[in-house]
Amino acid sequence: MVTASRRKFRFGVTLLAPATRAEWVEKCRRAEELGYDVVGVADHLGLPAPFPAMILAAEATERVRLTTFVLNVPFYNPVLLARDVATADRFTDGRVELGLGAGYVRAEFESAGIAFESGGKRVEQLATTAETLRRLFADPEYQPRPAQPAGPPLAIAGWGDRLLRVAAEYADIVALPGAAPAYNGGPLQFVGLDATDARVAYLRGLLGARAEEVELNILLQRVVPPEERSAALEQYGPHLPADVADRPEELPALLIGTPKEMARQLEERRERFGFSYVSVLESSMEPMGAVIEQLR
Repeated sequence: MVTASRRKFRFGVTLLAPATRAEWVEKCRRAEELGYDVVGVADHLGLPAPFPAMILAAEATERVRLTTFVLNVPFYNPVLLARDVATADRFTDGRVELGLGAGYVRAEFESAGIAFESGGKRVEQLATTAETLRRLFADPEYQPRPAQPAGPPLAIAGWGDRLLRVAAEYADIVALPGAAPAYNGGPLQFVGLDATDARVAYLRGLLGARAEEVELNILLQRVVPPEERSAALEQYGPHLPADVADRPEELPALLIGTPKEMARQLEERRERFGFSYVSVLESSMEPMGAVIEQLR
């Protein structure tokens, strides 16, 4: 059995900037050229619709897998979502991974005319959706059949106890955010080492015998080369957790240094936390490419 600290690295990039067809194709091809394993599509109003974007990405590339990073589950009827997922998986020859989240941007729900329920209710919706997808794809009579026999791997993203309990039951991949999003003009709220240790330990306890089978993902908020270090610390420094305030290079959701130094940091985080699947945002796609090259 491969332990979490020895699991092979995978790298993903989530594309966020709206683009023409030609620009989208070029971005996806560039991600593949840089060595990324997964191209992700976010699910926010104002950005491309996830499933058409994934299918076009598959047409433009040869090997990368495609993921929703992550769907706002309360936007979707679970049965209708299963049809979209299965169709996308079939039309991409089984390259889909399905990322699911509970949703957190109230303004988007209001704009779409969808009730923004309590956190507990949204986690319940996520659990129902994950269970429905698993059940439908396990039925040999289900149509349309996804290309992957059991359906695409499920990635569930989140941090709280209730959501991690759902992830422990249904997920093939668990994505820990490492920072709370900077919506409504507020600064990013980074998670420190002690809190990350505690979350990973809690999750592993829930997973039990599945702990070594489930892949752990971390989303890096920014990849910071040496020439940008001072500006980045000026921006983020006042908001860093106390246990990393004087050594920001250790912060799980940031990567700071030369490509060689950053590669070493990722190896240390894989050893300590089990993060073998590392994702970045589109703005960090190019600098992360040099880190991927080091680790390959």
